[in-house]
Amino acid sequence: MKLLDLFSGIGGFSLGFQWAELSEPILFCELDEFCQKILKKHWPDVPIVDDVKELADDTTKFIPRKNGRKRILTSGFPCQPWSVAGAKRGKEDPRHIWPWIIEIVAQERPELCVFENVPNLATLGGLDEVIVDLANENYATTTLNLSAFSAAGAPHKRE
Repeated sequence: MKLLDLFSGIGGFSLGFQWAELSEPILFCELDEFCQKILKKHWPDVPIVDDVKELADDTTKFIPRKNGRKRILTSGFPCQPWSVAGAKRGKEDPRHIWPWIIEIVAQERPELCVFENVPNLATLGGLDEVIVDLANENYATTTLNLSAFSAAGAPHKRE
């Protein structure tokens, strides 16, 4: 499968899917310059788009056509609107980017989508928006709440 990796950071989703031999990235969308340098170092031939809104306006300008290959779309979209450490403005926060992500999903129709965010996404209503929008695009959904300690043995409690 081919991977469309949005809000890529340093490529955690892409690396994990490669290690699991499930996919190879074909596009990153990442604004942070440091993260872009890391992505370019490890995946020098994979293009990087830095504006998710521009990507959502017309995915055909950036994403190669499917040519029969199945796709996975991943996104660790910004958590600041939902995080307990922030102002908890949810949909009113200008960093609420979900509407552009669902537009990309609607245009590209990946076979599988994987999204990551903080638990407070559910508390503030953002998870409801995600689930309803995906259902409107005929996707079935399931949610998981994973602890960094129990799921990966990390020495801190982070869900």
